[in-house]
Amino acid sequence: MNIILVIEDDNNVRENIVELLENENFQVIAAANGTIGLQLSQKHIPNLIICDVMMPDLDGYDVLKRLREDSLTATIPFIFLTAKSAKNDLRQGMVLGADDYIAKPFTRKELLEAIDSRLEKQVTINQRYHKKLNELRSSITLSLPHEMRTPLNGILGYSKLMIDDSNILHAQEIHEMATGIYQSGERLFSLIQKFLLYAELEIAATDEERIKSLQSQETIFPTMSFIDIINEKSQKAGREADLKLSFQKNKVKISEKRLNNIIEELIDNALKFSPPGTPIELFSNSSNNIFTLSITDYGRGMTVEQITELGAYRQFERQIYEQQGMGLGLIIVKSLAELHGGKFKIHSQPKEKTIMKVLLPCV
Repeated sequence: MNIILVIEDDNNVRENIVELLENENFQVIAAANGTIGLQLSQKHIPNLIICDVMMPDLDGYDVLKRLREDSLTATIPFIFLTAKSAKNDLRQGMVLGADDYIAKPFTRKELLEAIDSRLEKQVTINQRYHKKLNELRSSITLSLPHEMRTPLNGILGYSKLMIDDSNILHAQEIHEMATGIYQSGERLFSLIQKFLLYAELEIAATDEERIKSLQSQETIFPTMSFIDIINEKSQKAGREADLKLSFQKNKVKISEKRLNNIIEELIDNALKFSPPGTPIELFSNSSNNIFTLSITDYGRGMTVEQITELGAYRQFERQIYEQQGMGLGLIIVKSLAELHGGKFKIHSQPKEKTIMKVLLPCV
């Protein structure tokens, strides 16, 4: 049964609404003013709130503002009851996050239609939320154990062989097994570092002081370490000849370390999802105090839906294309850009090319 909270200081109006809704089999909670309404909303977490605008002490706008500031009540559908119909009054409520307005006097049909519309919309939103949550659970369940188990299997397998056959192994065989252990350990270390960075960024996003600290740092671009990362990763993939670089010198409002995190993820993504022999183009420029770092690859590409659903622990079409990783890379880039007051944009044509741009403030 849906719970509806009615906040109305006029006793007659409040009692009439309560009686009407109870006759429609809603569970109704009533509050005579905004202060009591806020307390009841936090206690009961109703499915919908109907609130008068003009009330003493705490008016409807103040009630709505405080509801939206509390994570427990921020998404509850909210309908205003008002005798005011000026556009400015309507706009003020909508800006604060109201879902609908009903002008007094109203009919039974008008009230019930507004309630049904908001409740149906909330059901749809909740269904989408649970669908995405289940997809996320599935992605984590599939990717995390696999990504951690694979390198661990390599480490355990090679080391067991070296222990069991230590008396008969030749130097070349020992070298090959040690290389396998090192590569598996390197992959596991990279996975753990990426996971820790993602967790660190999620925590930083809730701390205003840390955000200010991040946004106060500066780097003269391009740095030697930035170039070294590009060269090292392209050499490891055997694709030095595919790189096309064009950089402008800028002072960017981000630390060298975090800028390196961004290029590591972008170059890894471009190398992973484009075939050898196709170009990977990196360039930078600045305009109106905005620094833009762009990387283009001519590989698999992404659909509009995939770009929209970009998130942690998501790898699209993994059942078709086997690849390493947990889908953290691009969400790390997005988080870093936004934490530094910038943006991350993706333009892609499936099976043709993908252009990824990081926009950051510059001096």
